[in-house]
Amino acid sequence: MATIISRTVNHLRYVNRSLVRPRLPISSPPLAESLQNRHLPLLQQSLAIYQRCLLSTTTNTAANEGNPESKTSENANSDNSGDGNKSGESHESNNAGKSVRGGPVSWLSFLLLVATGAGIVLYYDKEKRQHIEEIFKASKEVKQGPSVGKAAIGGPFNLINHDGKRVTEKDFLGKWTLLYFGFTHCPDICPDELQKLAAAVDKIKEKGGIEIVPLFISVDPERDTVEQVREYVKEFHPKLIGLTGSSDEIRSVARAYRVYYMKTQEEDSDYLVDHSIVMYLMSPKMEFVKFFGKNNDVDSLAEGITKEIKQYKKK
Repeated sequence: MATIISRTVNHLRYVNRSLVRPRLPISSPPLAESLQNRHLPLLQQSLAIYQRCLLSTTTNTAANEGNPESKTSENANSDNSGDGNKSGESHESNNAGKSVRGGPVSWLSFLLLVATGAGIVLYYDKEKRQHIEEIFKASKEVKQGPSVGKAAIGGPFNLINHDGKRVTEKDFLGKWTLLYFGFTHCPDICPDELQKLAAAVDKIKEKGGIEIVPLFISVDPERDTVEQVREYVKEFHPKLIGLTGSSDEIRSVARAYRVYYMKTQEEDSDYLVDHSIVMYLMSPKMEFVKFFGKNNDVDSLAEGITKEIKQYKKK
């Protein structure tokens, strides 16, 4: 280490002597000559300070290795170099008495830089963790917050059953009801869902002894007359009740249960009805409990309904 620093010092001395040595006359523009005369003393001064820093580093290294001769030699060289560069350089003489430790970037400056960087990293890491904790805490509070009420699904209705009698939601009070919206001209989805509904109702009755009323409400009042609905529901379950009504009555009950339906591909009297594919489980008070989508099979539908009924009875 001391050998490397000594070589660097000798090199700087050579550069310094080259700068101090009288130059050969070189023709240059007045502006270039002015810049050379202005910045030459500053460059010499910077080299002298850098040389002194390196000499100080050499002195410290020699002292640590226990070599007093090297220390004496380097101090002498430093004094001689300082004496040779004193003329006309007041700023350098002011800095000559200061102790420069370690070179252009001292160990103290380096340690301060590392400490500052580490402090910034730790600060931002702390802020990030606090932000994540606040988000987690807020989401946890939302999950554990009080219930804002029941879903606004269901409501009063006045329709005609497949026997031609007027019925309302009050006729189903005291019974568990599983309700499905569809239409009798549906080619595939409605028959599949009604078969699933009928099978789940029988399975729940067989395993849990729970009686559930299956209910079908038409969303095609123009074609689904009382007679049409009567013939349709017989194909799925003997206890399946079919309901129909006027366009306004069907629109009202569909709105109450948040059911979407719309005519598509209309050609004369032949058309399809696009609609929501959902089953609604209603309590004995005709209040909404839960809905079940098309992704449920017979077993999952029966298990889900049984679970909801048991939880409802525990309340």
